Amino acid sequence: MNKNIKLAVAGAVLALSASAANAGIIIPAGDWTVDIGGNVNTFATWTRTSGDAVTVLGGVNSRNFGASSSGNKTQSNMTTGLLPNYLSVSGSTRQNDLDVAFTISINPGSSTTKSGKQSAHQENRQAFLTFGDKSWGSVKIGKDIGIAYSDAILNDMTLLGVGSAAGGLAGNTTTLGRIGTGFMYADWKAQMAYTTPNMNGFQATVGLTQAFDAHAAGAAQYISSSTTYTDDGAIGSARSGGGAGGNFAYEGKASYSFAANDVTGKVWVSGISQKLKGLTKASGTNLRSVTAWGTDIGATVNAAGFGLTGYYGAGEGMGTTVQFRDGVDLNGKKRDNTDWYLQATYVLPTKTKLGISYGESELESNGAGDSFSDKYRNSMATVGLYHPLTKHLNLVAEYSHVESELDALKGKSKTGSLGAILSTH
Repeated sequence: MNKNIKLAVAGAVLALSASAANAGIIIPAGDWTVDIGGNVNTFATWTRTSGDAVTVLGGVNSRNFGASSSGNKTQSNMTTGLLPNYLSVSGSTRQNDLDVAFTISINPGSSTTKSGKQSAHQENRQAFLTFGDKSWGSVKIGKDIGIAYSDAILNDMTLLGVGSAAGGLAGNTTTLGRIGTGFMYADWKAQMAYTTPNMNGFQATVGLTQAFDAHAAGAAQYISSSTTYTDDGAIGSARSGGGAGGNFAYEGKASYSFAANDVTGKVWVSGISQKLKGLTKASGTNLRSVTAWGTDIGATVNAAGFGLTGYYGAGEGMGTTVQFRDGVDLNGKKRDNTDWYLQATYVLPTKTKLGISYGESELESNGAGDSFSDKYRNSMATVGLYHPLTKHLNLVAEYSHVESELDALKGKSKTGSLGAILSTH
């Protein structure tokens, strides 16, 4: 029978798919087959920031270095990477001509910061069931990775490493990888989704997902020697009163996978639409509802040890880094956003994979009346080495250079990391 297990990852991050032929620890249990999977990773990191303290989610976050002003700051940490540690338990069976399955996972971090106190950081990213048949497809009900944007993160080479230092590298559950510096976070969502059967490489998914708030909690500051921006919800975002207004988000994606001789690849598109209701200014003034939308397209090709990946996404009202953060200004007007990255990898004769990638995420100002005048841009260049010491164990070395710009403010961070990741899948 077909069985797809999506494992928890990232950034908040992502899913690894495993077929029955590439599964974890398989245990027959009566009518059921139980699959226990897991991942453990830890990295030593060295980070240096410079320039303005542009404390923007996804960019150079100097607040994590004890900085409230411009200048150089350094820090070293032991941290979990983009993939969290996780324990995933799945079960599958065939009943009444249906393939029935479930997956539940727990996702703890491995970083601690205080003596005598273990880190309380833990996530529960997956709890879903599926049922279906290869003749007509499958239905998923429960919490899993979001439908839109998911392929962008699944093809990011920093999946096995650290990537960006933004968000903190101590006491964390995961790092950001390339989230916010090349693509939007797919996140983990309660959903009801239908996936078609695989039709000669083509497959599509549509679904209803839980709607999210229009901003992330907490205020952020953008500080230079002469200017301070400060607004609840970061760069002048309106707030969503009453959650996401009690409505669904609509998501979908389609992909085509191909293989010919030694060439394999995949092309995908995805999209999301959600109405943002109950928007208010920080002063409490009610604003009109708006419909945010986002879409993306990407492709990856592998041949003779070489791999190339290209990605582009755009939207209105989607914000940056995480969905709907700063997507609308204080007047309730949607901001435009774009994301893109390019990636090239090559498997050396030693089986070590060498990778290089560059990407940008940009949020446009609405001009007069907005809380910033031009654009907010995060970019990251990454070089990585990923060596399979065994079938399941990889040694990883990465270097990432991040730049953040907000109007006249500019900040940089450089992060080097060394570590290992072990996965049963």
